[in-house]
Amino acid sequence: MTEHEFAVWGPRPDRVQVDVDGTLYPMTRSGDGWWRATVAANPDSRYGFVLDDDATVLPDPRSARQPDGVHARSALWDAAAATWSDADWAGRSIEGAVIYELHIGTFTPGGTFDSAIERLDHLVDLGIDFVEIMPVNAFAGPRGWGYDGVLWYAVHEPYGGPDGLVRFVDACHRRGLGVLIDAVFNHLGPSGNYLPRFGPYLSSGSNPWGEGINIADADSDEVRNYILDCALRWMRDFHADGLRLDAVHALVDTTAIHILEELAAETDALSEQVGRPLSLIAESDRNDPRFITPRSHGGYGMTAQWDDDIHHALHTAVSGENHGYYSDFGSMETLAHTLRHGYFHAGTHSSFRRRRHGRPLDTSLIPGSRLLAYTSTHDQVGNRAIGDRPTAYLTDGQLAVSAALALLTPFTAMLFMGEEWAADTPFQFFSSHPEPELGEATRVGRKAEFAEHGWDADEVPDPQDEQTFLRSKLNWTEPAEDRHARMLGLYRDLIALRRKETDLTDFWLDHLGVDYDEDARWIVLRRGALAIACNLGSDSVAVPVTGDVVYAWGEPRVGSAATALDGQSFAVLRTAEEPI
Repeated sequence: MTEHEFAVWGPRPDRVQVDVDGTLYPMTRSGDGWWRATVAANPDSRYGFVLDDDATVLPDPRSARQPDGVHARSALWDAAAATWSDADWAGRSIEGAVIYELHIGTFTPGGTFDSAIERLDHLVDLGIDFVEIMPVNAFAGPRGWGYDGVLWYAVHEPYGGPDGLVRFVDACHRRGLGVLIDAVFNHLGPSGNYLPRFGPYLSSGSNPWGEGINIADADSDEVRNYILDCALRWMRDFHADGLRLDAVHALVDTTAIHILEELAAETDALSEQVGRPLSLIAESDRNDPRFITPRSHGGYGMTAQWDDDIHHALHTAVSGENHGYYSDFGSMETLAHTLRHGYFHAGTHSSFRRRRHGRPLDTSLIPGSRLLAYTSTHDQVGNRAIGDRPTAYLTDGQLAVSAALALLTPFTAMLFMGEEWAADTPFQFFSSHPEPELGEATRVGRKAEFAEHGWDADEVPDPQDEQTFLRSKLNWTEPAEDRHARMLGLYRDLIALRRKETDLTDFWLDHLGVDYDEDARWIVLRRGALAIACNLGSDSVAVPVTGDVVYAWGEPRVGSAATALDGQSFAVLRTAEEPI
């Protein structure tokens, strides 16, 4: 046994004791609300805190490991004792990269970090640069998407805990893959959230997922430190190459220095310290370029952000869906404008929101590589009523055109797991709340939400049913099957083309030319000497571009003044025209 200092920030209770392996020890409070005690403990000791006269042993808010779940005692874990072999990993920025979003629990049948390692070579062969893993912080129950975390510092034990995450990141780096971790700081889950017992972690406001986090009200300084320390810890202790920050628009910060600006500055400082690039990706529905505007120009200085306008413009143009938040999208004009300017809504009226939305992006300052383009994400698939992928309702030609428009445009590209082989398995919303009443509320609420939008409630999967989770696991026999193998080959080719062709590495939107025909349903993207000609319609069309075919889906017929494209096909041509 060795001496270990236990510490916890707890300004609310009048007395705090630390329970180490069943023995209680008094703790001493300092003026800043921190309680401390130095106690002999074993490396595998279980511990927790007892507040005032309540005998309940609560887990450590900064616990690194919860072997028995978020309601049980915490376990010690020493980051300095972790074994790494990635000393030669120099890292890289995410700008212009190809990112692969995956969920550890459903990426493989085993659903663990170790089983995910076994499939990393598939990603290397595909040409992926970064793996972005959905949240791996500790949440209640064995299965879930991870966005209901309650112990942000702990790694979900069923995935393999902190040691498993170390092995996973290390294995990625050995293969040249960067790792991004999805982090949620805008709310806490409903099961196992004991933080309010310790201090004012929650604000007086709320967001669609629960009570907001206190980052600007009274006594918020330590709460902000709680977030900043957690974020930096993923990159420092677990060697992550960056974070994807969930729904940053729900972080209500009225202070002069927004917490995202503060985090970006701290991340840049850590990057200098560890000697490799570190990236922050914002998820936001505001179309607000301040997130990715350099701090020297008055922005927050984050590296990149998800761009749902690109997804919506692309998805609706290909699929024809135009309900809900898709209502303003669907035309070729909308697609062309969005690809050319980064946002569609930029201070313009949104019929879905019934108000003006967004702000123009300064394309002379911010390159397209700071925006992420994608045809699928966990949200855009999993938040459909039955979790069906585009594979379920698009033809192979439509899928191919979508892939070309996402991968050959001047944006950082992102795929969602299984997209590359047009996986037939769904990705449905699943949870495993241990409290029966909470599980029932989730089940009923999910069905009611989609019933309001015209779906048959009986078709909506029960999120608490383990079968919903099991159905969402990728089927790794599919990539070898004819149709899936052909799509996988397409994605490999497009990613390789993206790297090989110098003109495709120019990420300035001002250099992008776009022509289209609304009625004929074709669009041509001009990138230097390359023209990406896409036919989104079902009939053959003559597109006014000619040149040598570099790559194609379908059988383009090049004439002296135009190229004939079959329905739902595309061609990349090297032209003799002057670059834009």
